[in-house]
Amino acid sequence: MAKNSGPVTIKKYANRRLYNTGTSTYVTLDDLAVMVKKGEDFTVLDAKSGDDITHSVLTQIIFEQESKTGNTLLPVSFLRQLISIYGDQMQMVVPSYLEHSMSALTEQQEQVRAQIDKAFGDNPVARNIQLPIQLVEEQVRRNTEMFQKAMQMFSPFALAHSGTPDDEKKRSDSSRDIDELKQQLKSLQDKINSIDS
Repeated sequence: MAKNSGPVTIKKYANRRLYNTGTSTYVTLDDLAVMVKKGEDFTVLDAKSGDDITHSVLTQIIFEQESKTGNTLLPVSFLRQLISIYGDQMQMVVPSYLEHSMSALTEQQEQVRAQIDKAFGDNPVARNIQLPIQLVEEQVRRNTEMFQKAMQMFSPFALAHSGTPDDEKKRSDSSRDIDELKQQLKSLQDKINSIDS
């Protein structure tokens, strides 16, 4: 594929066929997945309306990858948490948080691969070694902790059922403070209403 200065345009037609304008060929979602893995940038446009539908096509690729392989990257608990955030004030923060987390995970993955290459050199067996499960689990644990802390920062009651007794006391104190603020607001509103009448 010839390298262009910008992303390749993929056109999606009503019959669901995808056309790569860079190579002048029809492609599949699997082809687009390979392009993503190679780091090739592309934009998917609806052929009729010209709307940018890259997000929905990438989501479709993830769905297909999750369906085809038995190795799902998105656990049910994560999907439930993600769905529960839609419409919440946390929704604005999540995209940048997830981008940052994935960048950190990718960077650490590259560091581990570099260490394996350095340790084993050109040994063909070593090239097939996958990342040790413990390292991945540790990174997932750290990311989960960061996510929970972010959730608590923006929504102090989001994780009301987890934490220590001290956390429960803090939440209880916060709840009391909010009740007092509500009473003060109601009192102010009553005074304003009495002035108006």
